[in-house]
Amino acid sequence: MAKAAYKVGDVVKLKSGGPDMTVKRIIPSSTQSDSYECQWFAGKGLQNGIFAQESLEPKQP
Repeated sequence: MAKAAYKVGDVVKLKSGGPDMTVKRIIPSSTQSDSYECQWFAGKGLQNGIFAQESLEPKQP
């Protein structure tokens, strides 16, 4: 099993744009790249989503 590209607490973004998101959970896969459950705020509401590793990139400082 390969090391996860991100760890819980990392701040990431979608490659296509959007808000900064925090990795909440790693969803390992033995047949493809890991997926990541991320959370972010939209206004005052907390949102969650699951994203493929290939769709994410680290937030640039």
